[in-house]
Amino acid sequence: MAGEAAASAAEVESALELPRDAGAAAFFDVDNTLMQGASIFHFARGLHRREFFTTREIAGAVWKQLYFRVVGVEDPEHVAEARNSALGFIAGHTVGELESLGEEIFDEAMAMKIWPGTRALAQLHLDEGQRVWLVTAAPIEIARIIARRLGLTGAMGTVAEHVDGVYTGRLVGDLLHGPAKAEAVKALAAREGLDLARCSAYSDSSNDLPMLGLVGDPCAINPDARLRAHARAQGWRIRDYRTGRKAARAGLLTGAVLGAVGGAVAAGAAVRRVQR
Repeated sequence: MAGEAAASAAEVESALELPRDAGAAAFFDVDNTLMQGASIFHFARGLHRREFFTTREIAGAVWKQLYFRVVGVEDPEHVAEARNSALGFIAGHTVGELESLGEEIFDEAMAMKIWPGTRALAQLHLDEGQRVWLVTAAPIEIARIIARRLGLTGAMGTVAEHVDGVYTGRLVGDLLHGPAKAEAVKALAAREGLDLARCSAYSDSSNDLPMLGLVGDPCAINPDARLRAHARAQGWRIRDYRTGRKAARAGLLTGAVLGAVGGAVAAGAAVRRVQR
């Protein structure tokens, strides 16, 4: 259901020209692939600055932030907690409110986190007349903002239920994560008439192997250990834009500690329950 919901919610930016190569496309994961860290971390920091929740309430998320930024591997338990806790802070808020905040937070905290190398790869596909889609577990609202700001075709992300423009605190399906991403890509390919054998996919995480395995041209970007090993065994392209793997995993520990307090995982950070 998560994949179907994401594909059905995906929108093509109407301002873009029709693709010259309509049968091929590229699919990019966001967190640690297109963007340093996780988009929802940066979104959480922006919400914290706007007093959506207190510093005390995000203390329990410090470990998750450190784990992701230093180790670079997604923990399934953390992902499950993301689903449950993230809904707590959006329930009762309007879609328009979150989208407006997302635009502001992109400018102040996300734009400078885009990996230039990955951005250049996306542009190459656009220059070849292909469409470029983001596929992420982040909320669809955030994914659309990133895609629009970077001039990409569109985005698929986790879909939160809303009624009359107000979030209910429930998801449509589940997080767009792991196998759900593959289902979303397949659904979009069927809808848009894409030949997956001519498509490309990019990710940093072994959790995205189902999506990477769908396309004819998979590429590992800033890969975790398991994905790196798999990519080498399969002869896939590998690109690492981090400033040395040791720096990425160990040298940034101090910065990660500081960043965790101010910009912890929104999933863990959003333990606040909406109070009236």
